[in-house]
Amino acid sequence: MFRRSVTGAALAAGLALLVLPAVAGAGGFATVGLSSLPDGTAPGEPWHVTLTILQHGRTPLPDLSPVVRIRSADGATTRTYPARPARRVGVYTADVVFPTAGRWRYAIDDGFSQTHDFAPATIGTAATAPPVDAASGGAKAGGTNVGAAFAAAAAAGVLATLLAAALMRSRRPDPPPAGAR
Repeated sequence: MFRRSVTGAALAAGLALLVLPAVAGAGGFATVGLSSLPDGTAPGEPWHVTLTILQHGRTPLPDLSPVVRIRSADGATTRTYPARPARRVGVYTADVVFPTAGRWRYAIDDGFSQTHDFAPATIGTAATAPPVDAASGGAKAGGTNVGAAFAAAAAAGVLATLLAAALMRSRRPDPPPAGAR
């Protein structure tokens, strides 16, 4: 009796390990890929950027109103630039103008679920980083590799279940007392 209840509890715990990550990741989120980074953009000149917005990092999101927000390092100057839909679903373009040279913070409000903060950019000097593009499989800001996280959680759950089952199977019941028969 005890063995069955412990085995059932171990299997339930293993199942919970498999199900909980899926439930936690079921919410809506989006990743934002950029066609280029603003580093090196001349002050007063537009940074033409294409945003690729993907739900769960996979499905292009149509009909959004994303915006690019910039803020000077001292926080004294802020600007907001709306992005407009491009010809492909989930792709938006914006022309962002940094008014002065120096360090600027920038963020993309994806218009779906969150604001994605990027590393500060240096305006007025040569570019220092390669472009980032979610559509081509590049790094994504504000996103994670959800598939790998789910696979790791599933593998951990399966291993925990197998380990619990093996431990339960290896336990042998105590022999009955000598005078019990």
